[in-house]
Amino acid sequence: MIQYALQCSNGHRYDAWFKSAAAYDEQQARGIVNCAVCGEAHVEKAPMAPAVARTDNERVPLSAAHPDAKKFREMLREYRRQVTTEADYVGDRFAEEARKIHFEEVEARGIYGEATRDEVTALLEDGVDFLPLPDVPEEHN
Repeated sequence: MIQYALQCSNGHRYDAWFKSAAAYDEQQARGIVNCAVCGEAHVEKAPMAPAVARTDNERVPLSAAHPDAKKFREMLREYRRQVTTEADYVGDRFAEEARKIHFEEVEARGIYGEATRDEVTALLEDGVDFLPLPDVPEEHN
């Protein structure tokens, strides 16, 4: 397999994998290499940095998580705590209540609850703004 950085005439850059350099050339000649973003047929190889193999046997240390992951989880926990403390829990009536608030049928207030995928889709189509409430597990280590 070979990886190429490609760019279309509209300026979209993306990576693509081919069985071989000859396979890329053959597909390009047949006109079947199209932009993955916009579908443009005029695509060329873009400059890219070569992958260089390491010559030493030194292991590169890997971290288990991004350094800010713990901070981010804490921010999500605080967001969840604040919502569940200050907003009204409406359970499986979330979509119904959110729609009533959006269309000013009831007084505006913070709510949280559950909604099905279909209800979420319908709320988005109706222009109702909402955010998912993340379930962040507690730290046990």
